[in-house]
Amino acid sequence: MQITITIQELVLLILGIAGIVFVFYLIGLVKNLTETVKHTNRVLEDTEVITGIASSKAKDIDAAVDGVVEAVGIISELIKGNQSAVKAATNVVNSLAGFKNIISPKNKNQKE
Repeated sequence: MQITITIQELVLLILGIAGIVFVFYLIGLVKNLTETVKHTNRVLEDTEVITGIASSKAKDIDAAVDGVVEAVGIISELIKGNQSAVKAATNVVNSLAGFKNIISPKNKNQKE
């Protein structure tokens, strides 16, 4: 019993096997790509949350700094003799409260 294979048939057989191997390789590649995209989406969601927290904290700090700047201005006016000592003490307390707001969160039960 003899089997005769022409060169054309041999090339087609090799190309068919290579095509099947290539399809399995592409399936594995797409699976890995899907996992990578899912991981990237999780990282981007975390980044969005962290950016939101940083933005709200920056706004809080900006408001507190504005209060401190105003209090320092009032205290400097007191030094110049333009205000009473009671109002100056009130402004000192307000500025200390502003520093406290910068250091401690507004609501300890607030989810960050």
